Amino acid sequence: MGRSHALAYHRLAGFEICGIVTRSPESRAALNAELGGGYAEFGDFHEALAATKPDAVSISTYPDTHAPYAEAAFDAGCHVFIEKPLAETVEAAERIVAKARATGRKLVIGYILRHHPSWIKFIEVAQTLGKPLVMRMNLNQQSSGANWRTHKALMSSISPIVDCGVHYVDVMCQMTRSKPVRVSGIGARLSTELPEGKINYGQLQVTFEDGSVGWYEAGWGPMMSEVAFFVKDVVGPKGCVSIVAEKAAAEGQSANVDAHTQTQAIRLHHSDLDADGNCVKSDDIIRLDDEPDHDGLCHREQEYFLKAIHEDIDLSDHMDDAIASMRIVVAADESFRTGKTIDL
Repeated sequence: MGRSHALAYHRLAGFEICGIVTRSPESRAALNAELGGGYAEFGDFHEALAATKPDAVSISTYPDTHAPYAEAAFDAGCHVFIEKPLAETVEAAERIVAKARATGRKLVIGYILRHHPSWIKFIEVAQTLGKPLVMRMNLNQQSSGANWRTHKALMSSISPIVDCGVHYVDVMCQMTRSKPVRVSGIGARLSTELPEGKINYGQLQVTFEDGSVGWYEAGWGPMMSEVAFFVKDVVGPKGCVSIVAEKAAAEGQSANVDAHTQTQAIRLHHSDLDADGNCVKSDDIIRLDDEPDHDGLCHREQEYFLKAIHEDIDLSDHMDDAIASMRIVVAADESFRTGKTIDL
């Protein structure tokens, strides 16, 4: 994510990169070279913050550093873009948002699907299906090699249903615009390479005040199945709408980040029946010409970040929504660990 965002900052006229920070000298040198070289490099975030005195900071680190880095950036007078999840805990996420409000700086969270035309359309169509909604979503990744090493490092601080789950419960909240009231979760440790107490598979179930329900499933690792790894499906009284990712599913691309945002088409099914009880309408296939790749979506995110700063956009709902989705996924993790359904 850091690389993709750096490409956007490099290409957008409204930004000028003043420093690249990574823990690995090799990774920042490689990124600097990809960007044409010439950017200052740092191995320590706080040192970079003091040396460069930036107007804005982009945080794409593991979640355990999100809160301290963001709070330091706000204290230095910076606007902040931060990758999801906003933090490891709800309390830390609330501290970040409180600091943004106290300093009057902009905080944009990396909910990349909010900038994807097909996902925007998917949510819009789901809202025409009546209530309650049944929302079924997953994203499993059969990772190995470097991808599995990255996943293991990430899981040292956070589980898959927390890390990726915030995206999809945020989508559910947008579809229902109803208060989540109850969450349950399950999980499993499918690899001895993980420390005790860490899981690489999980599922959550959430119930909303309007009667809508949704589940989300996420699993990472070389043991994960490529069958039905990508399900994005919403059912309501008036029919159902689904994202069809035929190419990604057919080619077994669960570990390919670009495949995670490829939609190919949206299928809308109508439940209208004739006098004999048969469906009277054929399914609608909605194809959007505007289908950005992963780097293109990151570019759009940073365009929005720049717009929020220049136009002083009120991000209150954006920040509140991020905390709401955090509450749901953290409750799911608590449910798995306690064996109890969590009332929100």
